[in-house]
Amino acid sequence: MIIKQLSVFLENQTGRINQVTDVLGKNGINMSAFSVAEGSEFGILRLIVPDPEHAKDILKNNGFMATITDVIRLVTPNTPGSLAKALNILASEGVFIQYMYAFSAGETANVVIRPNNIERCSQILKEHKFDLLKADTSYQI
Repeated sequence: MIIKQLSVFLENQTGRINQVTDVLGKNGINMSAFSVAEGSEFGILRLIVPDPEHAKDILKNNGFMATITDVIRLVTPNTPGSLAKALNILASEGVFIQYMYAFSAGETANVVIRPNNIERCSQILKEHKFDLLKADTSYQI
């Protein structure tokens, strides 16, 4: 399923991630997944939250620069080779993965994927019977 991801651009300064999580927490916004990518002068904090538009507005009102991007949230068994199977299928169909991040919880692993062609990626995964999840709050961090 195609879902919305919130990306927050942060200066590389001690405490900036803390400030984001503090603002979100004080406004009752829980994160179900996140990743931090580092650049030379800034980082990108990517988040999966229940209502990304609301979270974006709150962050902007608190001085953060944020955007929303379409991504896919895939669930696979938390076993060796499960993710490789999905990625091999996507590669064989010419789908390029721009970035991805994942977390496991018990018997399943959740993978957030940003492909070059999101509609095609979603279609291929569905055709091969992979489970795609909405941006719910089943797993909270």
